[in-house]
Amino acid sequence: MNEALNDLLDLLDLEQIEENIFRGQSRSAVVPRVFGGQVAAQALVAAGRTVPADRHAHSLHAYFLRAGDPGAPIVYNVERIRDGRSFTTRRAVAVQHGRPIFALSASFQLYEDGLDHQTPMPPAPDPETLPTSAQRLRGYDHLPSAVVEKFLEAREAIDLRYVDEPPYGKFGEPREPHSQVWFRTNGKLDDDPLLHVVLATYVSDMTLLDSVLLAHGRGGWAVGDVVGASLDHAMWFHRPFRADEWLLYDQESPSAYGGRGLGQARIYTQDGSLAISVIQEGVVRVPR
Repeated sequence: MNEALNDLLDLLDLEQIEENIFRGQSRSAVVPRVFGGQVAAQALVAAGRTVPADRHAHSLHAYFLRAGDPGAPIVYNVERIRDGRSFTTRRAVAVQHGRPIFALSASFQLYEDGLDHQTPMPPAPDPETLPTSAQRLRGYDHLPSAVVEKFLEAREAIDLRYVDEPPYGKFGEPREPHSQVWFRTNGKLDDDPLLHVVLATYVSDMTLLDSVLLAHGRGGWAVGDVVGASLDHAMWFHRPFRADEWLLYDQESPSAYGGRGLGQARIYTQDGSLAISVIQEGVVRVPR
C-alpha cells in the first residue's frame, strides 16, 4: 500500500466524539474547497458505524449544501432514522463553522437471496493497456504545471485511467457525451465491505460530470472554460465488489439545462458484474 492510500484511509477514519457524532479532518482538492467525494465518503463512514456489521450499504442519496473549508475539521451528526428487520436507515449531516455543508441519507440491508438480472457490461479495453494519470497529464503542454501537480496529488491514492481523452485533454469541439474510466486503489485493502463501498463513493465524484463537458467541447475546471460544483449525488450498490480491483466507470450525460448538468453511470467489476449505479447533478456554468 502506498503512502497516499494510507493517508486517504486515515482521512476517512473518523474520530467518534460522542454517540452518533463523529469528526473528520479536511484537506484541499484540485479546487479551493473540500472535495465532494471526501465529504460523501466520510458521511457514509459515520452512518455505517452506527449500523450492525451484518447490514451492508445498498444506497445513498445526498445533497451538497455549501463549499467545505479545507482548513477546518468536519463534524458528522448521525440520526438513527429506522432499524427494521431487513433494512436500516441513517441520516448524516456534515457541519462546519456551525452550518450544514452536506446531508446524506443511506440505507443498509441484511443480505437475502432474490431475483437476479443486470444490464451487460459495455465494451472497454483492458485497463493495463491504458496510460496512467501521470502519463496522460504530463503529456498536456496546454495545462499549467501547477494544475497537473494538483490533479496528480489528488489521485495518488487511486489508479485512474481514462479510456479516451478526458475533457481537459481534448476540447473545443463537442464529442459524444460518454466517458469511460477504469479505477482501483493504489494498494490492497482489508476485507471490510463498508471500506470498499466508501472508497468507491470517494472516487465516484471525480469524473461523473465529464460527459456533460464532452457534449459541449468544454475542457472544464482545469482549463477554466466552465465553473461548477456538485449539487446532489445518488448511488445504489447492487453486488459485492472490491475497490482495490479494477472497476469500469461507464458515464454519460442525458441532459444539461439552466446552468445544471446531469451525469449518470454504471460501475462494473472487471469480470462484467454490475456493482453500482450512480447519478449526479451539478452546476455547470460558462464564465461571463
